Amino acid sequence: MEQLNNPFVVYGYKGAEYFCDREKETKTIMNALHNERNIVLVAPRRIGKTGLIHHVFAEMAKTEPESKCFYMDINSTRSLTQFVHYFAKTVIGKLDSPTQSALRKASAFFSSFKPLMSFDEVNGTPSFSLTFSPDQKEESLKRIFDYIRLSEKRVYIAIDEFQQITQYPEKGTEALLRSYIQFLPNVYFIFAGSKQHMMADMFMSAKRPFYLGAQVMALPLINIDKYADFANRLMAKKDMRISKEDFTYLYQAMDGQTWYVQAILNRIYENGDTVTKSVIDSVIKDLINEQDGVFSTYYDSLTTNQALLLSAIAQAERVPYILSQEFISQYHLPATSSVNLALKSLIEKEFVYKESTGYIVYDRFFARWLRRKASEFGES
Repeated sequence: MEQLNNPFVVYGYKGAEYFCDREKETKTIMNALHNERNIVLVAPRRIGKTGLIHHVFAEMAKTEPESKCFYMDINSTRSLTQFVHYFAKTVIGKLDSPTQSALRKASAFFSSFKPLMSFDEVNGTPSFSLTFSPDQKEESLKRIFDYIRLSEKRVYIAIDEFQQITQYPEKGTEALLRSYIQFLPNVYFIFAGSKQHMMADMFMSAKRPFYLGAQVMALPLINIDKYADFANRLMAKKDMRISKEDFTYLYQAMDGQTWYVQAILNRIYENGDTVTKSVIDSVIKDLINEQDGVFSTYYDSLTTNQALLLSAIAQAERVPYILSQEFISQYHLPATSSVNLALKSLIEKEFVYKESTGYIVYDRFFARWLRRKASEFGES
């Protein structure tokens, strides 16, 4: 595998060498899939959910080389029609042998949907798209699932941000997908999502089509000791190291959230400095300053009540009870009903996230930016 200039990966999956821990979670998911159980993976964004999925698929390729793994992030899809187009492009042609065979099979199987084939510029594998009218989307989806089933290959499909299907304008998308998925004897799924309450409703409510349709798994933070060992193993490539005390300071400053820890370590490694708390603080400050324009735009998009509440949560760092009179009084917030309305909007916009221990500002850098802004204006 190619050696990276900077081993602290911030985007994408670069292989097991650059992937920290998750041994237990990897084993849990692999065992579930191997034993014909679907998995629901729930975690806020930037914890490492997507990286874990790609790591699992990389390991599955070693233990089950004949199986096929597909990953889809459907967060940007806005309708069932878009989902079907994306699904088709992801899987059609990938279960067949080389190009001409793939073309013949796909053309015959999807003849009424006018399949178009293109080729990946890097590895030359075929990619198909389907042409169909809106009223054909359900039939197109059925054909794709039939194509997978008839391949007789064992297939694993990860659908990231799966809760997005609940936002499609087409009614009954959940029930439609469930009706096809439950009759696929050779296909198993990872349903991943970042909106905890929506994913819980989808898979834990007896009224929903996917009720008890998968093994539910929450993704915890990476163990601090294992993360410190991982960081020092990679830093050794540049004759650097970080003390347990300084790593703990960094880890706790970002609440252990993987992407932020990785982003800071990436810059520290780039600079090659001796790691100290002041160096960590300097890197964090630089990263926040780089996003000043973005954070200003976020803040300016909020109503007065939303801005007041978001700033208060950032200053408190974690709020167990948003509607408590103590919290509302301390930060001079408006009436309880106005706070509740602002909270719902901030959660919907993903500025605020509810953890088991309370509400936090979703973006850890944004939270620090808000605290700095409050300090500048003497807010408390």
